[in-house]
Amino acid sequence: MDKKYQNITLDGQFFKSEDLKKMISILSTMPLWKKDIFDFILEWLDEKPILIAHTSGTTGTPKEIFLEKNKMIASALKTEAFFFKKELNDETGQSDFSKNKNVKALLSLSPKYIAGKMMIVRAFVLGWDLMLIEPSGHPLENIDFEEMDFAAMVPLQVLNSLENEKERHLFSKIKKTIIGGGVVTNTLHRLLQNLPISKNGSQNNCYATYGMTETITHIAVKKLNGNDATDHYQTLENVSIKKDLRGCLVIDAPDVATQKIVTNDLVEIISPTQFRWLGRYDNVINSGGIKIIPEEVERLLQPFFTRRFFVSSQPDEVLGSRLVLV
Repeated sequence: MDKKYQNITLDGQFFKSEDLKKMISILSTMPLWKKDIFDFILEWLDEKPILIAHTSGTTGTPKEIFLEKNKMIASALKTEAFFFKKELNDETGQSDFSKNKNVKALLSLSPKYIAGKMMIVRAFVLGWDLMLIEPSGHPLENIDFEEMDFAAMVPLQVLNSLENEKERHLFSKIKKTIIGGGVVTNTLHRLLQNLPISKNGSQNNCYATYGMTETITHIAVKKLNGNDATDHYQTLENVSIKKDLRGCLVIDAPDVATQKIVTNDLVEIISPTQFRWLGRYDNVINSGGIKIIPEEVERLLQPFFTRRFFVSSQPDEVLGSRLVLV
């Protein structure tokens, strides 16, 4: 691995690789959440070209997977190119991120999972200053900052932050937030439309991400708020998509995955670089020969309910399965 990707800035303090390696002697004195961070950092710094992660189940039963560090670097560069509008250098394949070295990013996810791992890798590769906080359902509860350039959260963390006045104010100080690891509900989507404007006149630009461990986090992004919000995902650079015979998404992203990824996500292909997520193939209900995607029905019903609900099925003598609302 390239030596220039072995230094990192954490909480405003710059660490060289040799300084990080010395921290192994004090790991046992750290809080467990911080120990997890430095365990991964040391794993990143070792001489092995790969590391082990665990899939979430998007492509089937969760399993152990080996990730190539050079592909994790490529993923970080794709994130920079998309969110910070930087062009990759044609000759080296690397990006000139000198102007982005002052980017402040928030680590509020556990490095036990790919999303947390990649926030740390982005700090190594892109020169970001990473603010470390304990992963929780309320990541902004016990911290403060003047502004933050980038953050990654799961939907529950964002929802909890928006329902608390102090945390909502802090959330508004973040310039860009990617939201992944779960579905952005209509309730959360509605709350994101009315984010307060920060003192500098900016608004937190929020994006839903589509990705998985096998693709080393996101390979597509959907803008959730603002005038440029969309209802579909836009793929990152050098990502090809198509549907299989089931109607599920097939991803070809050679920069970050060694082979094509066949998912269980039902999609509508809008263009070679755009798709709309419909639901999970695993959840399809066959009622009298009609295949019903419950997530689609839930979206149609959402405007008529204020309480939480979901669509499911029950056995039926005639239909095989009948649709029910819970």
